[in-house]
Amino acid sequence: MSTRYPFTAVVGMDDLRLALLLNAVSPAVGGVLVRGEKGTAKSTIVRGLAALLPPMDVVAGCRFSCDPASPDPGCPDGPHDASAAGDTRPARMVELPVGASEDRLVGALDIEKALADGVKAFEPGLLADAHRGILYVDEVNLLHDHLIDLLLDAAAMGSSYVEREGVSVRHAARFLLVGTMNPEEGELRPQLLDRFGLTVEVAASREPEQRVEVVRRRLAFEDDPAAFAARWAAEETALRGRITAARELLPRVALGDAVLLQIAATCAAFEVDGMRADIVMARTATALAAWAGRTEVTSEDVRQAALLALPHRRRRNPFDAPGLDQDKLDETLEKFKGEEPEGSGRPDDDPEPKGPGDPDGPGDGGPDGGGGGGGGIPPQGDAPAPETSGTSEPAETAETAETADTPETPEVPESAPAPRGAGSGERAAVGAGEPFRTKTLSVPGLGQGAAGRRSRARTAHGRTTGAARPQGALTALHLTATVRAAAPHQRARGRTGRGLVVRRDDLRQATREGREGNLVLFVVDASGSMAARQRMGAVKGAVLSLLLDAYQRRDKVGLVTFRGRDAEVALPPTSSVEAAAARLERLPTGGRTPLAAGLLTAHDVLRVERLRDPSRRPLLVVVTDGRATGGGPDPLALASRAARLHAADGTAAVVVDCETGPVRLGLAGELARGLGGTAVTLDELRADAIAGLVRDVQNHRSERAA
Repeated sequence: MSTRYPFTAVVGMDDLRLALLLNAVSPAVGGVLVRGEKGTAKSTIVRGLAALLPPMDVVAGCRFSCDPASPDPGCPDGPHDASAAGDTRPARMVELPVGASEDRLVGALDIEKALADGVKAFEPGLLADAHRGILYVDEVNLLHDHLIDLLLDAAAMGSSYVEREGVSVRHAARFLLVGTMNPEEGELRPQLLDRFGLTVEVAASREPEQRVEVVRRRLAFEDDPAAFAARWAAEETALRGRITAARELLPRVALGDAVLLQIAATCAAFEVDGMRADIVMARTATALAAWAGRTEVTSEDVRQAALLALPHRRRRNPFDAPGLDQDKLDETLEKFKGEEPEGSGRPDDDPEPKGPGDPDGPGDGGPDGGGGGGGGIPPQGDAPAPETSGTSEPAETAETAETADTPETPEVPESAPAPRGAGSGERAAVGAGEPFRTKTLSVPGLGQGAAGRRSRARTAHGRTTGAARPQGALTALHLTATVRAAAPHQRARGRTGRGLVVRRDDLRQATREGREGNLVLFVVDASGSMAARQRMGAVKGAVLSLLLDAYQRRDKVGLVTFRGRDAEVALPPTSSVEAAAARLERLPTGGRTPLAAGLLTAHDVLRVERLRDPSRRPLLVVVTDGRATGGGPDPLALASRAARLHAADGTAAVVVDCETGPVRLGLAGELARGLGGTAVTLDELRADAIAGLVRDVQNHRSERAA
């Protein structure tokens, strides 16, 4: 781990190392989620952990790694004889690819044999391979939601169930779960974050000396891997022995009532949902004491456990950043502090073996990566609330809001660089208005893209709509269609008993209809005609609401803005709606309205995305008042031609009409017709708009009746 691949120039690596070791001591802690930017050796240190786990005894020939001392009574390869021979092998580290299928994860039944012969022929999946070892998921935030649900359910219950058409198989699946992710590519849902026991943030150090040491050791490993491994073999052996000793000590560690009160008070103070955080903190604090060689848990163990177990559980909505207020944590622990057992102190004060030639370095022999004394997570605090739309300022007149393309310029320092495409009339960024629940926008037709919650699609999960011959492995049997296909041939096949004679050609795959995620590309007008503060705040609030909807429906999102002389891709298509929300919040306004440039830029983005991900259907959302005052001698004609390009590609489009005031030109509606889409006003975008209209009609009828 950090011995063989000591990347100590990564801030937070000490925290990650400690979190992984605690899970090795006590797998009941619940796994580790590693969050960090690319190139910070997240995968390297996780892979290094497998070499540190003690070897394990398994029943010879068992595909499910049963322990000879206590074999699983329900093992599909069992029952195992108590006198059966055993083998000893290293603990496995199994990797789950992002594109894995459900059958590859949980295993698959041979439906043909089950129907024809009544035999439970089961092919184990990755969960069986990882039993009593490590299951590693790189880019866990990009894994399909239904696979994450299956994975976390198995991790929580310690077993995996496979059920198909009345045939079921169960096997043990207890493993150390480790996931890594880059937050720039999208966040996990809060309810999934909660299922990971601990979380650690890592980032590359900005200290040149530490970065030089990383490069030096990496080059040394590439030049002679065997010599590099031998250099750290002694420390790995010592660390492996310490893990074994901590495992043996763990059952004797006492968790007193005073410590339990501290844990409960800490979770209550930070208002975490449910009781999982309390249980994880208790298990983590116990593992910390065992790792330090103590039989009693201290307040410092509780503090360290909180820093590892609570930050990701503080995330209240999709745009919140994980974090923990350490001052508040210290105040809570001090308030409920009881008597400390003798020998208390920081849980990892025991010095570990130093690397050769580095007597003053940390346990991995490298320079101190700034992990923060004892592995504490750097304070992040709670995410700031989004700025409101400035409703205390006087509203601009309808004439100014509708016709002015170059509103008055605020005072800006002369040295401040002007953003690309901005004219002399640029305004500072306006805060977004309060988000709301939007009406459902979807792509018409039936797709077959990535699983999601927006548009109709053929998916592996959902409502059964028919049957077809399987193109590959049979994953979802349509029993009625299979029996119907086999029934006419029973006499010719010599059927004599009660059982049905089924052949491969008779099998039928169920076709199902569910929902897919789409690529929602926002094209936002940031010109002067949109720059009235209250108006732009409402527009940003509407786009933020659509982004929240995209997050809930598992969409990819992109952001194109246009103002001044041209358009720019503010955010290329990504799974991170958080990044889109951040770009939107900082979006300045002002200048003319190059509508054609915005549409053409969006067309280029969609063309490239069709090549990258052809199965994901796009939804174009244009947020504008429909004006076109820049980009050529006849900007409206240019915008019309650009709109027809999208219509020719069959791109589903929605125009959010931002025009306000008593006099409306209806240009957004004309744009929607050119795009072959629909137009909705800001008021109609609200999900409760129709319900409100119905209430108004009912109230009017009641008044007339009275």
